[in-house]
Amino acid sequence: MSLLAAAQPVTFILTANRSAAKPFYAGALGLAIIAEDDFAVTFALAGGATMRLTDLPDHRAQAHTVLGWDVADISAAVAELRGKGVSFKIYEGFGQDENGIWSPPGGGAKVAWFSDPDGNVLSLTQFG
Repeated sequence: MSLLAAAQPVTFILTANRSAAKPFYAGALGLAIIAEDDFAVTFALAGGATMRLTDLPDHRAQAHTVLGWDVADISAAVAELRGKGVSFKIYEGFGQDENGIWSPPGGGAKVAWFSDPDGNVLSLTQFG
């Protein structure tokens, strides 16, 4: 096994406004803060992975998903996050249900998308 195959992953989310993004990730999403410095806040993710919320002045979010979570019950996860004020995206033509959950033709995974305060797209997926 290679060195990197055995290493814990670290993901990076860019923010132009850490004072708005930090409480979203810690509060609404319930991620534990494990470190903070002048450049980023580091959050614990499952399995020992980490996420660094990194300052980037003038950051502009893109339309693609930057981070997602594999959940056992997407309806329960959506309900929990909605209860914490998270709004889910409805994409025209996708055929999502009233909760923003998309089920692709033929079955398989169910997906719901939402954004952080910077507009970075995040997702929940329940695999079939």
